Amino acid sequence: MIRIHGTARSRAFRCIWAAEEAKLPYELVDTGFGAALRSADHLRVNPNGKIPALEDGDLVLFESLAINLHLARRSGQPLMPEGDDESRVLQWTLWAATEVEPAAMQWAYHTYLRPEGERDAGQAAQGASGLGARLDVLESHLEGRPHLLGEAFTIADCNLAGVLYGAWSNRFDFGGHTRSRAWLERCFNRPAAQAARKLREG
Repeated sequence: MIRIHGTARSRAFRCIWAAEEAKLPYELVDTGFGAALRSADHLRVNPNGKIPALEDGDLVLFESLAINLHLARRSGQPLMPEGDDESRVLQWTLWAATEVEPAAMQWAYHTYLRPEGERDAGQAAQGASGLGARLDVLESHLEGRPHLLGEAFTIADCNLAGVLYGAWSNRFDFGGHTRSRAWLERCFNRPAAQAARKLREG
């Protein structure tokens, strides 16, 4: 049995969604936040003292997007394609982590995550501008494509959309990024995403 350590109100949401897409049975070990993440039991699965973490037999992994790639490989096609499209999955996954998430989180911290007294409007604007620049890339790429790799939904869509969930659910101004917004709507209204969202939003 796959065990996902975390809470649906964290990056573990992405892993829950991926497990649902992969149709793999899993158990959510709800850690909450705070002191539990510094316990010896939790540090055994994630020595960073963060969430999520995954146990799959003898395999223990941390980092949400790495966990998702593993779950997709277990599932196989179409969630994890082969050949050049597997390389494209890796490209979009790394792009989500290195290009999109830093800007999205800068906006999030200074818009809704931190207490009002700790927010900086200039930082929020800088994050929004950075995220908008990345959405320009996504918007262009999605022309003529319903998903990142074409017709089929893959783990690349799950990973990138998962990174953008906070912006999507907290009313980020997508402006003229109409294809990106429509793509996110398609992703988050999939049955597997709705199952994960029910845990996070319920």
